[in-house]
Amino acid sequence: MPRLRHLARAFFVATLGASATALVSPPALAQQPGGEAPAPPAVEPPVLQGFVEAPYPPEAEKAGLEGNVTLQLDIDAGGQVTKATVIDPAGHGFDEAAVEAAKKFVFQPARRNGRPVAARINYRYRFNLKVAPAPAAGPDAPPPKPKTLLRGVVTMGSSTDALEGARVRVRPLAGGAPLEATAASDGSWSLPDLPPGKYSVEVEAPGYEPLRVEEEVSAGEATEVTYRLNPAGSGFEVVVRGQRPPREVTKRTLEQRELTRIPGTNGDALRAIQNLPGVARPPGLAGLLIVRGSAPDETQVFVDGALIPIAYHFGGLSSVVPSEMLSKIDFYPGNFSSQYGRVQGGIVDIGIRSPNPDGKYHGLVQADLIDARILAEGPVPLLKGWSFIGGARRSYVDAWLGPVLEQAGTDVATAPVYYDYQFFLETKPSATSTLRLGVFGSDDALKLLLKDPFLEDPGLGGSLGFSTSFSRLQVLYRNQISNDLRLSAELALGTQNVTFGLGSLFFNLDSYPVTHRFEVSKRLAKGATLNVGQDIFYIPFDIALRLPAPPRPGEPDPGPFTGRPPLVQRESGALYQPAAFAELELQPHERVRLVPGFRVDYTRETKGWDASPRFNGRYAVRPEFPKTTIKGGLGVFHQPPEPQESSRVFGSPKIKSSRAMHYSFGAEQEITRQVEISVEGFYKQLDNLVSRAPAANNSSFEYGNLGSGYVVGAETLLRYKPDKRFFGWLAYTLSRSARRDNPDQPLRLFQYDQTHILTALGSYRLGRGWEFGARLRLVSGPLDTPCSGGLFNSASGSYACLSGAPFSRRLPPFHQLDLRIDKRWVFSSGARVGVYLDILNVYNRQNVEAVSYNYNYSQSVNTTGVPIIPSLGARGEF
Repeated sequence: MPRLRHLARAFFVATLGASATALVSPPALAQQPGGEAPAPPAVEPPVLQGFVEAPYPPEAEKAGLEGNVTLQLDIDAGGQVTKATVIDPAGHGFDEAAVEAAKKFVFQPARRNGRPVAARINYRYRFNLKVAPAPAAGPDAPPPKPKTLLRGVVTMGSSTDALEGARVRVRPLAGGAPLEATAASDGSWSLPDLPPGKYSVEVEAPGYEPLRVEEEVSAGEATEVTYRLNPAGSGFEVVVRGQRPPREVTKRTLEQRELTRIPGTNGDALRAIQNLPGVARPPGLAGLLIVRGSAPDETQVFVDGALIPIAYHFGGLSSVVPSEMLSKIDFYPGNFSSQYGRVQGGIVDIGIRSPNPDGKYHGLVQADLIDARILAEGPVPLLKGWSFIGGARRSYVDAWLGPVLEQAGTDVATAPVYYDYQFFLETKPSATSTLRLGVFGSDDALKLLLKDPFLEDPGLGGSLGFSTSFSRLQVLYRNQISNDLRLSAELALGTQNVTFGLGSLFFNLDSYPVTHRFEVSKRLAKGATLNVGQDIFYIPFDIALRLPAPPRPGEPDPGPFTGRPPLVQRESGALYQPAAFAELELQPHERVRLVPGFRVDYTRETKGWDASPRFNGRYAVRPEFPKTTIKGGLGVFHQPPEPQESSRVFGSPKIKSSRAMHYSFGAEQEITRQVEISVEGFYKQLDNLVSRAPAANNSSFEYGNLGSGYVVGAETLLRYKPDKRFFGWLAYTLSRSARRDNPDQPLRLFQYDQTHILTALGSYRLGRGWEFGARLRLVSGPLDTPCSGGLFNSASGSYACLSGAPFSRRLPPFHQLDLRIDKRWVFSSGARVGVYLDILNVYNRQNVEAVSYNYNYSQSVNTTGVPIIPSLGARGEF
């Protein structure tokens, strides 16, 4: 799918350039005159100091019964229990015994702003039968059965502060009675001796939003988790799981607060990826992902397993999937799992979240100076067990930018516009399975009216149009068939279109992709899991074009774009690229994790098979805090040629896939509970790269696998994980990317090379709903091919550039400061309203993006990037 899209790029871009106890419920926030909520008071819950054990009811003890009684306790300012009321009875004498014992409890009183106050709390009294000690094991007794344990910690929001009294309810997905635990004063809880399998976990505490997740526990193993509950009305749920390291060497996952509060991204989660190590700055406002020195078409983007052709709308100001629908964004900059293939750069895997399971309807409306969006979710009427989540967004830059340019008297009148849409239905056919049906898509259109032709190219005048769109109809099914067997399947059908027109020149691409992914995971033994699957890619297409052939990198400028002889071609066909993969997850020791994998791809267009062995490993030098982990990996990654390169009409069907060898080694170190650092070095050896050379008759070009190159670098990420007030990180990448088109040429810097990439960002909650953030970026300047003068072409009547060595000149460094200010109001009804100001390029830095020349290339001027761009927006949720 991206392959066909880059056929347009080849002709257009290359040519134009996270025991019982109690908790005080914080009072609901009441809206104050003037629209601002008051600062919440400092509330300290009562602490149990004198516990009285209730006598076990004789009849219940004789019958072998256990019970839990939930009481409502009124505690005065002296810490004495004045009233105990049963709100969740257990019968069999448990209720009366619990009430009499609770009336004798002594508490350290609750405090509000340091002063003792009366409080009302919920308290769960547990009655557990005393178990006689087991007799000593004889010499022939079997060894004790290893325990299966689920344990963890509940904290307040994204901080490390314990949330005492939180209730954890665990229910087996395969059916059975639920189990409960209550968080102790340090937030800890545990459930020992669980049967292995998959469980639904609900975590609740008064005054906090409930959390619902799924966990899997294995026989004889301890699963440790951290659950973070946010205050009611915060709108976010964060879960940190510690029991399953990634199948890849490097997998970077950001928490939702980070994703939506990074300055300079306008709250767009997918754009946050551009601030991670290994990701280069895209030129200007281009919506490109440049990962570890690779080209943009060497990185793939998935939505729940469905491959999509673009990640960002025109200008890169917004992604094609709204942040509010995302459950995760997994970013793999290299050495990724064998479940992914057909690229030699990186992988971005976007997960769509499930609709809110509370049975209520929720909605969101947001608008700023760039676009407006709506989102709704809830149960589906008349369809029991089904829920939905849907949204839509449209830009309206065209409503104000076009008139502004026209009034300013510019020679270009523009009307860019984009929209996207998403709608998903979800149900659970069984306790262990999930079925999701979805439709989503995107459309971008840009029309330019060139009032006066460019001096460099007198033929460039009139109307220019460029549009790109895609749609997907997706079916996703997941099932935990048993404790040891899991499967997932995804099927997506869709359309894609790319259209370019300039006067008599045009390019039209229509394609109809079909993708299918299927994976089965089977636990073979303790510490050994096998993952096998298939990955099928099929896409019929129609292409029609009338365009000049683009120059090769470094060849002399052939003159004005419109003056070159055009190619006129039409072609229909279909790409078919099936693949199969297998991967073992091995844990021979609790500190060691090894993941060998193998993938086989077939490309019908070249009749070529590609075998890609891969291996990743991790070793926990120190498994407890502060954790120290070393990691490494190596693997082979193939990328089939672009359609125009293997086409019988446009290219050569004899060429093969490009190949990259990935090597990486790194370490992760916890410094404090909030601060961690990771360092990773990487090297990519590139060979069999597709390049273009003049044909024997010198009248056309032919393609071959003569190119080669390398990428080498190191990444550092110093990260402060989100707490109640702050999050931020410092990311630095040092790299060098070089390539050559054939063995006779010297290595040259690749056009997307950026030697230094430094990003520092942070966001701080000031209180009363205010939050302030800043991002500073310092990056090596883009590469440019210098022009030493112009050569007059009598045939076309215009000048051509006398080019120097390709990409041999580095333009001035890029640096930019972005700021973001948020203000939120939370109402007692649960509704939330917020406004934000996101300012791009605060000090209006004139960063050089390219160099432009006059008609005979005797004079040049720097073309600068975006000026200061403020974006003021408002948001409402219920």
